[in-house]
Amino acid sequence: MADAQPNILLITTDQQRHDTCGDAAPSFMRTPHIDQLSGEGITFTRAYANCPLCVPSRVSIMTGNHTYTHGMTHNGKTSDVMGRDGTLPTRLRACGYQTAAIGKMHFTPQRTRHGFDEMILPDDYYRQMLAQGIKPMRHGLGQNELYPTLSTVPESQTLTSWIAEQSVEYISARRDPGVPFFLWCSFSKPHPPLDPPEPYYSMYRDCDIPEPVIGDWRDGEDCPAVFRREQIVWGADRFAPEVIRAARAAYYGLVTQIDYHIGRLIAALHETGLYRDTLILFASDHGEFLGDHRAKSKTYFYEPGAHVPFVLRLPQSWDDRHHGEKCEALVDLCDILPTLVGAAGGNADEVDGMDLVPVVRGQAAPREYLEASVTGMGQPQKWGGFLAEWGTLYHGITDGRWKYIWYPEGGCAQLFDLETDPHELHNVAASQPDQRERLRDELTRRRGELPARPVIEMDERDLRNFYRLGCLTETSPHDVRH
Repeated sequence: MADAQPNILLITTDQQRHDTCGDAAPSFMRTPHIDQLSGEGITFTRAYANCPLCVPSRVSIMTGNHTYTHGMTHNGKTSDVMGRDGTLPTRLRACGYQTAAIGKMHFTPQRTRHGFDEMILPDDYYRQMLAQGIKPMRHGLGQNELYPTLSTVPESQTLTSWIAEQSVEYISARRDPGVPFFLWCSFSKPHPPLDPPEPYYSMYRDCDIPEPVIGDWRDGEDCPAVFRREQIVWGADRFAPEVIRAARAAYYGLVTQIDYHIGRLIAALHETGLYRDTLILFASDHGEFLGDHRAKSKTYFYEPGAHVPFVLRLPQSWDDRHHGEKCEALVDLCDILPTLVGAAGGNADEVDGMDLVPVVRGQAAPREYLEASVTGMGQPQKWGGFLAEWGTLYHGITDGRWKYIWYPEGGCAQLFDLETDPHELHNVAASQPDQRERLRDELTRRRGELPARPVIEMDERDLRNFYRLGCLTETSPHDVRH
């Protein structure tokens, strides 16, 4: 029997590490609904963001293309590289779907729909809260700070709860029942500020929180200059162990809060009789260092920042649907579009991504290599002009076991054996020349000659001043902090 055209629910989180759910998570983590999806579907254990930043990842999801193809290599304007043609919602609408996006899209301008029939955004939440005299995020922490704090609003008034409520309402009451739907439910957490409400704020405070891992390269000559400099800018190298531990506990709490609200989405599908025939894909746009390698945020092609959770739950009504399985195929966020379009009966063979269903069924070979790259952020008004001049920060490539990263500044090469060293503690570029040159040759074949540039010398005092002046703090349009 041919697979019937399913409803499609794409659930994404923002800045969620791969080791916060499933077998990779600490034993105390509570993620029952992500675990449920894993038990009913396929968990891809080697899924990565090819450009571990919010906007490039979302453009990859929307276009099915790698950052090298779509051109969004930093957090810029989506409308510069993407319109409506060829996007995920446009392709699904051509297959007969009603499409909606609820939550954080990070499109610019923010009301640009890029093909969606309907969008409900965090901006709507902030306007609604302010109209009621409620001021979320009153705690004073910005969206790039690792310090934890308690939410200033109760759980029912948080953005996470609101996004789930809007999604449940769409599933239960606001969709056209005569056509299949595609809903992208995009949670804004666990992206900082790390401000979970109770009971999630206290949930993990007394647990055995894992200590950050610090590579033996972090303070040596093979630490990339740009990585070391950026962490000085962020101030990430100065966090006390107690702060990191509290931040991790709050971060885990935000993950569990999202998971419990995913339970509400599952319940809504059951109550409407749609669960059996709905395809659900769960992933994150990138990870978060949380103090690993004395770093915070994302951007870099190390496991904490680029390795993401990725679960595909095929409809229970499908033949050969596979469930409770783990797949070690290399997966890129650009695979989401061809996978969902293929499930809808369409075709997207021309994009960089792969339809993962034939891969799981053994009908298509997985990719041999996965690439990653990030350029300068291009935000001189925030960064004092530094990154605008840096060009490409790095090129990276992995075959699933070996990972090679080339930093043009200083000509720094790193190689990690993820099989024996999953936390990337040891740079073996010097001791494994055959693997280093094999991956470098493959990267050069794909990208051309890898450039090298002198190290940019910058005064550490000035770099720290940028952090203290708040030049790196991002706020929402309705941030009422003082």
